[in-house]
Amino acid sequence: MLRLTTAFMLCATAAQAFDVRFETDAGDDLTKRLRTASAVVEAADTDVTAPEEIIAAVQSDYRAMIGTLYREGYYGPKISIKVDGREGASMSLISLPPQINSVVIEVTRGPRFVFGDTTVAPLAKDTELPEDFRRGEVAHSYLVGEATDAAIESWREASHAKAQPKAQTVTADHPNRTLDVDVEIDPGPAVKFGRLRFAGNTTVREDRLWRIGNLPTGTAYHPEKLDLVTKRFQKTGTFRSITLREAEELNDDGSLDIIATLVDEKTRRLGFGAEVSSLEGGTLSAYWMHRNLTDNADRLRFDGEVSGIGGNTGIDVTVSGTYRRPATVTRKTTLVLGATLEHLDEPDFLSDSGEFTLGFDVETSPNSTFYGGIGYRYSEVEDAFGSRNFSYVILPFEGSRDTRDNSLNPTKGTYFEAEIMPFVGLDSSASGVRVFADGRGYLSFGNDDRLTLAGRLQLGSISGADYTETPPDMLFFSGGGGTVRGQPYQSLNVDLGGGNETGGSSFVGLSGELRAKVKGNISAVGFYDLGGIGTTGLPGEEAEWHAGAGLGLRYNTGFGPIRFDLAAPVSGDTGDGIQIYIGIGQAF
Repeated sequence: MLRLTTAFMLCATAAQAFDVRFETDAGDDLTKRLRTASAVVEAADTDVTAPEEIIAAVQSDYRAMIGTLYREGYYGPKISIKVDGREGASMSLISLPPQINSVVIEVTRGPRFVFGDTTVAPLAKDTELPEDFRRGEVAHSYLVGEATDAAIESWREASHAKAQPKAQTVTADHPNRTLDVDVEIDPGPAVKFGRLRFAGNTTVREDRLWRIGNLPTGTAYHPEKLDLVTKRFQKTGTFRSITLREAEELNDDGSLDIIATLVDEKTRRLGFGAEVSSLEGGTLSAYWMHRNLTDNADRLRFDGEVSGIGGNTGIDVTVSGTYRRPATVTRKTTLVLGATLEHLDEPDFLSDSGEFTLGFDVETSPNSTFYGGIGYRYSEVEDAFGSRNFSYVILPFEGSRDTRDNSLNPTKGTYFEAEIMPFVGLDSSASGVRVFADGRGYLSFGNDDRLTLAGRLQLGSISGADYTETPPDMLFFSGGGGTVRGQPYQSLNVDLGGGNETGGSSFVGLSGELRAKVKGNISAVGFYDLGGIGTTGLPGEEAEWHAGAGLGLRYNTGFGPIRFDLAAPVSGDTGDGIQIYIGIGQAF
């Protein structure tokens, strides 16, 4: 029998040092797991010298070693842990030696078992047990727990909220090296939702909590409905902690109450942000927010942003305010009042505008949002066509679906957002509709998903009104950090001749990135961006194109990756030279 021996000496004083030897016939991978599970090894690593602590670690290691071996399918192991020559299991914590010099851990793994008869019953319809939980497969002990959990979860999804294991028999047949498993499930009765009850520390009125949570009282129980209640509370931004648990007992009518424990977030919050581009300059942003303004889980927020600081373009300033009140008009709609004042000093125009909207966010699904509203928009513009005023009644509609695993550093999933805004001209302003869509997808592969392929498609269109009679801040440009890196900011537009330029009626943007984990929190990125601006409402038709490519580094932090990109033009005649982009979060 092959036996591998590993040993190490702790660096301590001569009077306190003790040796730890680990002897086993297990392979490298299993030996590593055994050592990781060992409290004695951990005690050695952390310079523990007190005899009572070492003996306690020794005696806990018997169970830890057996558990580790069972997880890997070894059900006939032999474990010996000797402390200065004495078996640790027989030593008393009351009468201890004054000093411990050596600990020897000997593990003989024994034969590996496979599953024999595996039974979990009764099962709800369409229950899927783990694929490897069947006759002839390695008898990993954790598969028994996973099979039981899968059975319980299926019953819960079938409205049996109190389903639980009733009995479990596990028999190891040592001569045949098989493990027989028989698990009996008690599904309990099918139940309906009862009342939503509250605990914790919140100042939101209880009638508002009922309305916001919108637990479907009287309908069949399903765990996903509880997830949706949690998301509704999260969406308000009012609570620091949200915990939903089921009542221990059913009500007399067989319904099940749900207890929501809520803890309020701090009422006020102030935040800041910054981003730098070598050509566009710096951007500083800040916001101030007041949560639970009127004890209705409502929220008032003010945002401010100054961009173009130190850049080759002018200074842009945006100030906006938003008030949100959940469960207004209906339980699934959030009232949104918004106001924005904006000054834009762009390469091709100057604009001062104000926009005021009233609308509603509508709950559609856990991963989707929808907004619809009405508003008024006014702007004063100086551009290639002279000084002009625009006045509109606007009807903004927005929808999004987000299945990304992380919004700042996604590695899988998709994101899609679409905006449709009909605008009705007043005082001789032309009417039309503006459409913009942004789709993103992410796929990770390789060892430990070290590589991530990210793609993005942007489409924009204005129809009904010609680009010559539309405010330039509603038109489309290409170039810069949000569209084509490596090309100057908004450098691709419509050339009117005589040095005059304006935005286009349509836009196409394509971006691809390959992100690779290098070491620890450091990643490298290669990217390519393509943009096109057209004079018709059909994206890509009669369009001019440019592209950029480059390399970047990412340093992952707890709040998202710090981004550093170097990019240069690869096609088009809108720019040259290297552009630098620094920010927080991935480019898309």
